[in-house]
Amino acid sequence: MMKVRTFVCNMLQENCYIVSDDTNECVIIDCGAYYPEEKLAISNYIRENKLTPVHLIATHGHLDHNFGNGFILKEYGLKPEVHEKDLDKITHLNKQASEFFGMNANIEESEACLLLEDKQVIRFGNHQLKVIHTPGHSAGSIVLYCEEEQILFTGDTLFRMSIGRTDFEDGSLPAILQSLRSLSQLPGSTKVYPGHGMTTTIGEEVASNPYLDR
Repeated sequence: MMKVRTFVCNMLQENCYIVSDDTNECVIIDCGAYYPEEKLAISNYIRENKLTPVHLIATHGHLDHNFGNGFILKEYGLKPEVHEKDLDKITHLNKQASEFFGMNANIEESEACLLLEDKQVIRFGNHQLKVIHTPGHSAGSIVLYCEEEQILFTGDTLFRMSIGRTDFEDGSLPAILQSLRSLSQLPGSTKVYPGHGMTTTIGEEVASNPYLDR
């Protein structure tokens, strides 16, 4: 059985997930840890549960989901894995900090990345996550789907009763609506772990989210 632990990180309240199973291998999804106490909480959880991180996955390249990439590289030797269309974002986090937030954040960047493709399968322990390319919030946004346990990590593509912004340079409302139409075909019982806010299900979103329909 897959275990999901949520860490709410940084000034934008981003959800970082550590996903593990009974083999004690784990993946880290969207490490937005910015403050020292956030990084400590993540490393303590991994140590106390005797976990072995094997993947660091970014659902997209925006700063708030990647503050902690340098920390994870230093601690566990993992390079971030991201869709190629968001590669430029994830390798220029300090530029994002300056341009979007006026911050001199001095972020530890991880220059080398591994590139993900649509329909790629990421394996850890006894489980696998399927990469689904969902452009709209950004050109390289992805979601991660565990079909066996009907669990979906949606980054900033889908939130509880809302969706991610599409007013960034490479955002697109038509594209995100198309991505959401695809996600709406998943089983209604699929549990959704979004990039911000509370969990939900595909069924709840199809029924009540104005941006989703079948």
